[in-house]
Amino acid sequence: MRGERHQSNKEALFYHQTDRGVQCDLCPHGCNMGEGQYGVCLSRVNRQGKLISEVYGLPCVMNVDPIEKKPLFHFLPASQCLSIATTGCNLSCKNCQNYTISQEKVSEAASQLILPTQVVATALDEQCPSIAYTYTEPLTYYEYTKDIAIYARENNVRNILVSAGYINQKPLEELLPFIDAANIDLKSFDDELYRRLNGATLQPVLNTLKALLDAGVWLEITNLLIPTLNDSDVMLQEMCNWLVSNGFSKCPLHFSRFFPMYRLENIPITPLQTLLRAYDIAKKSGMEYVYLGNVSEIEGDNTYCPKCNTLLIHRRGFTVLSNKLEDGHCFHCGEKIHGVWR
Repeated sequence: MRGERHQSNKEALFYHQTDRGVQCDLCPHGCNMGEGQYGVCLSRVNRQGKLISEVYGLPCVMNVDPIEKKPLFHFLPASQCLSIATTGCNLSCKNCQNYTISQEKVSEAASQLILPTQVVATALDEQCPSIAYTYTEPLTYYEYTKDIAIYARENNVRNILVSAGYINQKPLEELLPFIDAANIDLKSFDDELYRRLNGATLQPVLNTLKALLDAGVWLEITNLLIPTLNDSDVMLQEMCNWLVSNGFSKCPLHFSRFFPMYRLENIPITPLQTLLRAYDIAKKSGMEYVYLGNVSEIEGDNTYCPKCNTLLIHRRGFTVLSNKLEDGHCFHCGEKIHGVWR
C-alpha cells in the first residue's frame, strides 16, 4: 500500500496528567511525556497536554493474507484475512523482521487515511471473513484497532490480534469482547532476556495469555527459537510446564526458526535439531498441538490427532492441501480437535 505522510489528532485512551505532562497507562512502560515527547512506541505523543495517537486511521500496510501466515492453524483454515498495521511498537526486539515500520513514527513512513468503516468495507469487498491486526504491534494503535474491531463485529467480520501481548490489564479487558482469535509471540521464558533482547518484561505477557484464555478468545502461541539465547532445554521445559499447568495445553504452540535479522545478524539460523528437540519437549510436557515454522526440510505444519496421530490437515507453507476434519473431530477415532473450524 502506497500513500502520503500524515499524522492524526486522535486523543488516546488510558492516560493521566502528571507534573511533567502526561503519563500513558496503556502498557507497562508507563511512559511519562513532556510536551512534544513520544512514548516508547513512537505512536503516542504529548501534544498540548493531551496524549495523541498519531497513527489513528493511518495504516502503513494493508494486505490480504492466508490466515496460516499469522500463524493461526486452528482458526478458519484456508481462509483469507485482511491484514493491517500502522507504524510503531512498544517493544524493541533486536531481531525484529518488520523494524522498518515498527521502529518508525508515522511521519517517517508512507501511510494512507483509511477510517475503520473503510477497513471493514475492504474486508467485505475482498471476501475476507476476518481482519488481522498484525505486522507491528496492534496494541500501540489501540484506539484504531478497537474501533475497527467494534465495527467489524457489527458486520460479522471476525477480529484477530497478532501481538507481543505487552499491555496493561484494564485496556486489554476493554478490548477482549471484540477479539475472536489471537496469536501471542512469547519471546522467551526469562525476564532478564526479555529486558535485554526485547525491551520489555515477561510477567505482563503471561498475564495477557491468561486473560485471553479466560475470555474464551481462540489462542495460539509463537516462540521464535534464537540459538544461544532462548533455546536451552531448561528454558523450553520451564515454558512448557507453565503453559500446561496454567491450562494452555490445547492451544497450538508454534516454534519458529530464526534467521539472522536486524541487530542479530551475527547469530546463525536455528538448527533443525533444535526445533525437533523443542517439539519433543513440548509434546512430552503435554502440549497437544505443536508446529514448526520457517522449516523447509520437514513438514512441521501439519495437524495430527493428539490421540491417534492421524494426519488431519496437510499443509505446505501457508497452503492447506487437504482437511479431513469431520465437524471438528478426527475422522479416524472421533477425538475432538480444538479450534474454530467454521
